[in-house]
Amino acid sequence: MADEVVLLGFLPSPFAARLKIALAEKGVEYEYKEEDLRSKSPLLVQMNPVHKKVPVLIHNGKPVCESLIALQYIDEVWNDKAPLLPSDPGLRAQARFWADFIDKKEMIWAAKEEEHEAAKEFFDCIGVLEGQLGDKAFFGGETLGFVDVAVIPFYSWLSVFEKYGNCSVEAKHPKFTAWTKRCMEKESVSKSLPDQQRVYDFKVGGILTKLPIDQDL
Repeated sequence: MADEVVLLGFLPSPFAARLKIALAEKGVEYEYKEEDLRSKSPLLVQMNPVHKKVPVLIHNGKPVCESLIALQYIDEVWNDKAPLLPSDPGLRAQARFWADFIDKKEMIWAAKEEEHEAAKEFFDCIGVLEGQLGDKAFFGGETLGFVDVAVIPFYSWLSVFEKYGNCSVEAKHPKFTAWTKRCMEKESVSKSLPDQQRVYDFKVGGILTKLPIDQDL
């Protein structure tokens, strides 16, 4: 019997994009259902009754909530292709730490009066991550891994933060920019991420204000 996989998401959500990338890397076929978070579907409420947030991965009728938990679930269930987490326990722990590091920031929730501070925090985060990346092709080495999949969806938000901070990511963080370009060369990434302009339009239009997108809260 074939697996039945459904993903509940919202186009601007970097957290839903993580799961799209992971499923594409694994070659898993799934049904994607776009949510209107101003009018939550009965399925979303049923599958995530505690938080009622996206993304929700539904595998054979059973929900997996919180994006990093679902990301690890995907890696463990479909473990015959494109491993995201390293086999070494120490390296696995480090990967989880850096993925959690980005999730502890609440940059995309910034109110209008907080926009400049949110941009500063974003660029500070990039600086820290750039130091961790070093001269490696990807955070885990030579192949796309757990941290890459956790971080690259924020690529779609670069235009937003560049506007907030009146700053160019490419000029300020060239290594990070080179890493984003390597990631975007992968079809699993480029086809899973929303266009920067669409995310920018969502944000400046106020649609994203206080919507229940999972930031692993």
